[in-house]
Amino acid sequence: MKSRIIGCLGLLAAVLFQLAPPQAMAEEKAAAEAPWEKFGVNLGLFASATSSGFRIGSGVGMSVDVEEALDLDSSTLAFRADALWRFTQNRRHRLDFTWFSIHRDGDKVIGQDITIEDPDGNPVVIEAGTQVEGRFDLDIYELAYSYSFFQDERVDLAAGLGLYIMPMEFGLSAAGLVDRSGSQDFTAPLPVVGLRMDFALTPQWFIRSGTQVFYAEYESFKGTVLNFHAAVEYNPWMHVGFGLGFDTLNIHMEADDKDVPSIDLRGEVDLNYTGVQLYARVFF
Repeated sequence: MKSRIIGCLGLLAAVLFQLAPPQAMAEEKAAAEAPWEKFGVNLGLFASATSSGFRIGSGVGMSVDVEEALDLDSSTLAFRADALWRFTQNRRHRLDFTWFSIHRDGDKVIGQDITIEDPDGNPVVIEAGTQVEGRFDLDIYELAYSYSFFQDERVDLAAGLGLYIMPMEFGLSAAGLVDRSGSQDFTAPLPVVGLRMDFALTPQWFIRSGTQVFYAEYESFKGTVLNFHAAVEYNPWMHVGFGLGFDTLNIHMEADDKDVPSIDLRGEVDLNYTGVQLYARVFF
């Protein structure tokens, strides 16, 4: 009798196990059936309208709207790459990487004196009436981690942390009776916090959106970052799709690297861009 009871209990347990699988198995099955890809890469063109202002040097520089002062291109077309990886079975933990580059140059006969610092820290005055060439080069790298605190077959809501690294160089050069040049470059590591919201409208159509913010003050350094992006994606095939996205980024930084050694900046930078991206994507 005892062995028969044990056998019945074992049979009942097996049936219940089949009807109600463990939580880990349920999450894995739900993740496999959900529309959220495990890995994806976006490659495309990014067209942006950019506005930049600089005060180069500490105490001897002046505010310069580089688009107006030097006739730099206010719009650019750049290549952009994005990648994501959901590295757990339930697909709630995600890493993102983004890279794109903006390079602009221009030349103009300036209408006012411009004072900058050369690489040795000496003031350089470029007089009004001088033919000046200017350049502005910016690469933006971002690595971000996010966790989906709500995720089902239609909605993915996540919060996360990111790090912007932006090698940026701005320079002026003037050729005449005397050659004069100066530049300022720095790499700014800026941490951000953000929210991400993705919606599966249908198995083929998706809306992607997110925002990131940063604000910090430390001794002579002050920095703010505000980023917003949104995109519509269409996936006509199993592993290939297309997207159209919108991005805006506002950055303000001011510092004196004598007081803040980790920030290689002496002066002030304002950068604002708004752009549209058309891209192809591969995902699994």
